[in-house]
Amino acid sequence: MIGKDQRLRRFKLASICLLVLSLAVLSLAHPSLSATDKLTPAELVTRHLESIGTAKARASVTSRIIAGKSHVIFRTPPPGQAMGRAVLASEGPRNLIGMSFPSPVYPREQLGFNGNSFMAAFVTPGVRSVLGNFLMTHALIFKQGLMGGTLSTAWPLLDLTTRNPRLEYSGLKTVENRKLHELKYLAHGGSELQVSLFFDEATFQHVRTEYERVIAAPTGERSYTNIEEREIRYKMVEEFSDFKNESGLTLPHTYKISLLVDSKGGTFLADWEITLTQFTFNERIDPNSFTIGVG
Repeated sequence: MIGKDQRLRRFKLASICLLVLSLAVLSLAHPSLSATDKLTPAELVTRHLESIGTAKARASVTSRIIAGKSHVIFRTPPPGQAMGRAVLASEGPRNLIGMSFPSPVYPREQLGFNGNSFMAAFVTPGVRSVLGNFLMTHALIFKQGLMGGTLSTAWPLLDLTTRNPRLEYSGLKTVENRKLHELKYLAHGGSELQVSLFFDEATFQHVRTEYERVIAAPTGERSYTNIEEREIRYKMVEEFSDFKNESGLTLPHTYKISLLVDSKGGTFLADWEITLTQFTFNERIDPNSFTIGVG
């Protein structure tokens, strides 16, 4: 017969084995920080695409027309704000963002890529907005399909073979008190613009894109001019939130653009926030709609 002490030792051993097994199962279900740090760019992209929807659901949507309300706030002098309407349209690589406001000085913002060229329309005769000028200078943002994130069919992570960027996983980063996966996006052919994509730690939904560029001040002998030289800094941030299901795709319903330009002419800071309420998929879009006239 097995003594009482021996039975107790066997019970303790069985309990320890059960605890170890449970911890192993939990570690597989909930990867540790060290495990997620080892994600490859391909693994991150795969999990991100799954967060949008199944492969069948993603492939079933070939065009998108998304409408809602827009709100712009100019935070540096002259300050101001306006409420208006917004529409986002995309089909394949073509992408358009339009906003209209009841303002004589800032009546609209029209940004479009027709698959070959990008154009930002004048907001008043002969004058582009600061946002329009920034995007004209850095047309790569639209040409690479980055603008608008997963709201657009042009989103490059849906089809990496077309644009063939180099992706570098930088691990988890804390952004505004939130841990996010950072993926650096380096366009094929190179660019002076630094692009970082950020994804939710748990869901892998794309929640943020940062674009930065610093142009160094001229150096050397400048005695022939009295103009003070300084570096020029650009930073644009896109933020995406309020994710909901639309015909099998989980997409953001709040889209925010922030732009900072710091130069010798002064500092410009503004925010555009779009609340999206109407999603229409697979409706034919006239290709000419993506060709924006300058005026």
